[in-house]
Amino acid sequence: MPVTLAGVGHHFPGAPDLFSGLARVLRAGDVYAVTGPSGCGKSTLLGLLAGWIAPARGTVAFDGVQRVRWVFQNPHGVARRTAIDHVVLALLARGLRRRAATHEAITLLADVGLAAQAEREFRHLSGGEGQRLMLARALAGAPDLLLVDEPTAQLDPRTAAEVTGVLATLAGRSAVVVIATHDPRVAAACTESIELG
Repeated sequence: MPVTLAGVGHHFPGAPDLFSGLARVLRAGDVYAVTGPSGCGKSTLLGLLAGWIAPARGTVAFDGVQRVRWVFQNPHGVARRTAIDHVVLALLARGLRRRAATHEAITLLADVGLAAQAEREFRHLSGGEGQRLMLARALAGAPDLLLVDEPTAQLDPRTAAEVTGVLATLAGRSAVVVIATHDPRVAAACTESIELG
């Protein structure tokens, strides 16, 4: 289920190009780091991939992409809901029954290193734990395309390293994964790089 960028460029009215001539085929199983200086259009490119923004030039073509999930740089959850509740809800929305959803949620939380925090309320999670929970919740949606925006931007170095370790495990999954980042450690954990600016 590739996503094909053909001659993609973008700018906002009255402003110069953020980027132009972007040509790339993004394939499931690879994790792409979108890198470049602040203001170069990293988050804008994610918006194009999500279909929220139409490119000023070129085309973005989706082959078999039905489900897109976006993980924002600041984790948002329901303060008094537990970590496992956040993931179970996404699985119930996909049609799983409660027992199967709970079992799958436990597996996903373990995948992101949160098995021990499954019953902890969101308000009691650290920033890094909250970010990893958002990744687990996004994966629970079985995305064909997973977009992650600056996942370590608000984190201290140790916590950022924990999140980076989880991002490295996303390679090989049946989704196209695109991560906008300014963090060289995150970029190094990805399988390919798209440099803007």
